[in-house]
Amino acid sequence: MKSRIELLVRATQRHPRRLMAGLGALLLGTGVTAVAVAPLAPDATELPVRQVVESVSPLLAAPLAQATSATPAPFVLFRSDLTRRDDSVQSLLKRLGVRDSAAAAFLRGDQTARVLLTGDAGKLVSVETDGEGLRGLTARWLPDEEGKHFSRLVVERGIGNTFASRLELAPLDRSVRLASGTIRHTLFEATDAARLPDSVAAQLADLFASEIDFRRDLQPGDRFHVAYETLEADGEVLSHGQLLGAEFINAGRKHQAMWFQEPGSKGNFYTLDGQGLQRAFLASPLSFSRVSSGYGMRFHPISGRQKAHLGVDFAAPTGTPVRSVADGLVEFAGWKNGYGNIVIVQHGDQKSTAYAHLSRIHVRQGQRVEQSALIGAVGSTGASTGAHLHFEYLVRDQHQDPLLLARARDGQPVSAAAKGEFKRVAQAMRQQLAAAATVVQASAQ
Repeated sequence: MKSRIELLVRATQRHPRRLMAGLGALLLGTGVTAVAVAPLAPDATELPVRQVVESVSPLLAAPLAQATSATPAPFVLFRSDLTRRDDSVQSLLKRLGVRDSAAAAFLRGDQTARVLLTGDAGKLVSVETDGEGLRGLTARWLPDEEGKHFSRLVVERGIGNTFASRLELAPLDRSVRLASGTIRHTLFEATDAARLPDSVAAQLADLFASEIDFRRDLQPGDRFHVAYETLEADGEVLSHGQLLGAEFINAGRKHQAMWFQEPGSKGNFYTLDGQGLQRAFLASPLSFSRVSSGYGMRFHPISGRQKAHLGVDFAAPTGTPVRSVADGLVEFAGWKNGYGNIVIVQHGDQKSTAYAHLSRIHVRQGQRVEQSALIGAVGSTGASTGAHLHFEYLVRDQHQDPLLLARARDGQPVSAAAKGEFKRVAQAMRQQLAAAATVVQASAQ
């Protein structure tokens, strides 16, 4: 019996199709008549096996052979960084991952290449290196504030340890970028999340300061959409320029503005229907700040008594640039008792502003300054418990709340001659701001 079972198993493995066909006939038959059904096609297991060998000539045989025998391509790395105020040739090359004593010696000794670390910091430096050291270096920067050209230093490696340098002037490329954000807590937290450049965020805050109190009026869910200018050199962004247009939705109310320059005059911000938004005074002497102590009575941190605070304190790190809030004449620049280093600027109409506790002063008495001009840097000189700017506003030698400056406006509407061009630019700006709103919606999904 066991041998019959083994035979049946082997038969099943060898002829599965025949076994199944026979079983089907048995089940469908009368139980008396056995019908054998053979498959129409031959059993694949019984077909003869034939091996076919054929030579094939690959089409890429010759190029592959040449590539295998040729010298392998060098491994090239590209890195970029910005120059710093305290940089040396050695520190800059180390930060860029360049270990090449010959290149370092050339950059230190070449008259043209010395411009790399002279003048203002912030030059964009790109290097190309391989296993042998520096292959090439390119530095790009803005030589002035005109915004029409950029300077380019090019250093190239020749044969062996020889290098050549050249200095070029090339036109800047301008492009428009869009950004949007939603307020969760503060404006500058939202602009950081939207990757809005600091300089553009500061312009946004200044623009709407007369309409929105960014310390008290902001609500979670408020939104902003902006279009701004970038200045590019060889495809690399060197600087972020003018804020071109903005929309801010605060508590459901929409505020819109755009930059427009009439022929032969300075550019200014306007509402999209042509009303000027110019202000005689900026809202704040700092681009980025928070009010740490307001105007009025307070508990004095040094005397320990209740005392009138005749200005506003802005918390900021030491060295933060301080700007004049309006055009004027420097009445005083120097040391004054508890104020420490202080600058006082006269603005006409018997109005003046004072900037105290400065770590550095960048103007001199009798000098004329324009709105936004750099006059000093935040510090903690005089009677001060920490780095901050003490800012005062006086009218006829009487102190006023400096935060009232943000509400003053003296803008003029677009002239009749420029209205046609203004309407065309305003329509384009509406489309750009609508596109910025669409981008942020898409990125949030």
